[in-house]
Amino acid sequence: MLGKTAGGLYWMFRYMERTENLARLVETGERIALTRGDGTDSEWKSILSTAGVRSAYMEHHDEITGDAVIDWLLRSPDNPSSVMSCVEAARMNARTVRTALTREVWEAVNECWMVLCDTLARKVPTRDLPQVLSTIRARSAFVRGALHGTMLRDEMYDFARLGTFIERADATARLLDVKYFVLLPSIAGVGSRLDNAQWEMILRAVSAEGPFRQVHGNTRGAREIAQFLILDGRMPRSLAFCYTKIGDNLEYLLRDHGIRKPCHDLSDEICDRLREMSIEDIFEEGLHQFLQDFLKRNAALGHQIEQDFRFYR
Repeated sequence: MLGKTAGGLYWMFRYMERTENLARLVETGERIALTRGDGTDSEWKSILSTAGVRSAYMEHHDEITGDAVIDWLLRSPDNPSSVMSCVEAARMNARTVRTALTREVWEAVNECWMVLCDTLARKVPTRDLPQVLSTIRARSAFVRGALHGTMLRDEMYDFARLGTFIERADATARLLDVKYFVLLPSIAGVGSRLDNAQWEMILRAVSAEGPFRQVHGNTRGAREIAQFLILDGRMPRSLAFCYTKIGDNLEYLLRDHGIRKPCHDLSDEICDRLREMSIEDIFEEGLHQFLQDFLKRNAALGHQIEQDFRFYR
């Protein structure tokens, strides 16, 4: 496969996953805003930091408000990481690799773009926000479903899945980090009603509230939730699950190409670290420190995959 084709598939599905994760992030910010009793918009500063766009936002705005942040994350043409920008980038990559996709996958991406162009043509009123976020998530799921249901399990599928899980692991780690070190007003609040409510919202943000209850019952401690979203390999958005899939798809590529590349070693290192650490080890190291280290390793792996498979040659 040409590196350009592999890169197009990888980034197409990174962008599609990012659209869904941004919708989840906006929903989290909106829910957490409802728990605030001080009438401030401080949680939106955290949301911008989580998305990695705070500096860019401040270049175009004088202050941080909920309405402005939501518009920036969903539809601003000045934000290359907005939902609308990501959908357009995913569609552009899909057009580039059109012959590598089934008709169903292409139509799902194209329809996603058309629906969101209409949905996000205007600023989203507060009353319509839940429905708009639901539409974004549903359209992303349709593309993923078309991939699962119609694509051959070959190297094209592997690159699509690598893009999905590199992006998903990044999003889950960022959500956990913003909760633990930014959203809570002070260390004195740990274990408080506000703290517990915010952890609940993190579970909701990754559609994990029901699965978590199946595993842990009515327990809602920070350690249990962090363990579930970091180390539980059964949870589809946990770091452990994402890296199991990344390792599997890289292994399939190794079998196809017969050449072990540096990205295989990097992936194995991250997988081994997740397997060997307990949640006690992570909290002893410091959750923030662990997540920041993970984000750096995850980004390094993404860059290494691009280099090893010559995406831009």
